[in-house]
Amino acid sequence: MGAPEFGSFKYVDETKENLDWADLVTVDLALYDTPEGRKELANTLINALRNKGFFYVKNFGISQERVDAQFHIGSKFYELPLEEKQKYTVQGLEQGKYNGYVPAGRRLLNPETGLRDRVEIYNIPKFNGDFPQEFPELIQENIHEIEHFARDLHKHVLDPLFVLLAIALELPEDTFTKIHQYPVKSEDHLRYMKYGNSTYTEEDFKQYEKLSLGHTDLGSFTLLFRQPVAALQIRYHENGQWKWVKPVDGTLTVNACDALSFLTGGYVKSTVHRVTAPPKDQRHVDRLGLLYFSRPHNDLQLSTVKGSRVLEHEGFTKNNFEQAGEKVPTMEEFTFAKQKWQRTSRDRNAVIVPGFQEREYK
Repeated sequence: MGAPEFGSFKYVDETKENLDWADLVTVDLALYDTPEGRKELANTLINALRNKGFFYVKNFGISQERVDAQFHIGSKFYELPLEEKQKYTVQGLEQGKYNGYVPAGRRLLNPETGLRDRVEIYNIPKFNGDFPQEFPELIQENIHEIEHFARDLHKHVLDPLFVLLAIALELPEDTFTKIHQYPVKSEDHLRYMKYGNSTYTEEDFKQYEKLSLGHTDLGSFTLLFRQPVAALQIRYHENGQWKWVKPVDGTLTVNACDALSFLTGGYVKSTVHRVTAPPKDQRHVDRLGLLYFSRPHNDLQLSTVKGSRVLEHEGFTKNNFEQAGEKVPTMEEFTFAKQKWQRTSRDRNAVIVPGFQEREYK
């Protein structure tokens, strides 16, 4: 099976329903190359992180053709027979491992009716030598473009965002980039994700809407590439209202996560979000997601950064662990504590690490 033809992926139509869309700002990286532009963008970014936690990024230096190629690869992966995909199932799911294939149906959504999730996941870790992994032939044939794509996300998207955050907090510009270096071991990964909407009945969708719970991501930033099936919702910090996230052409949707909140003493808020049933005019199609999860180095202790006059002035100098007088975990410790909780715990409001209580949101 040859490499996919770039630009060959066909997207479905956007919904025609009048949804209650979130009002999100856009960080335009075309302004990044001048000091004045970076200052403007830093202000835009920190306001987005403080107010909504979700924002769009445009002009990020990766062509739509290359994005389409990744969606094409993801769609072809999910066309493989289940028996083939299962050869690459994650070993150690119950211990929080996640690189490889995760089959649908592992999560029981409704014990009374037996409704289970229809979500399939395929995660690809960093290409830095720390994560040996066997790939299906389809992925192996496209592995160089996949690696190039992942590395470019660091260079063209994540590094600029981390620099802008440092500028906003009046810190040295390399404060966050030096703890998110691609060659250093961390649990970053690229994800192809399929929501099997077309297999649900209308009664299933009614249950799904009622059972959709919100959560936060555990890393620094999550990057979500634009795809037209509406299902993502965010929970506003100030009033707890749920709003739909609109797919916008030529953008990435980005959200702040737990580690970034810890590193800034809670000044940056980890954003609650969920995936719910799509609008009725899109329920007949599956939803394919292309995501990248950024995380600090595994050995980094998640203490509040020092030397920020902004954090000191605003009173954000201690995170959850520091306020509680608990040992501050490393990123690796926190990652696997949370992922193990997600996979195995029935207590959805558990203390997963001393000083930090996890929860899900309705």
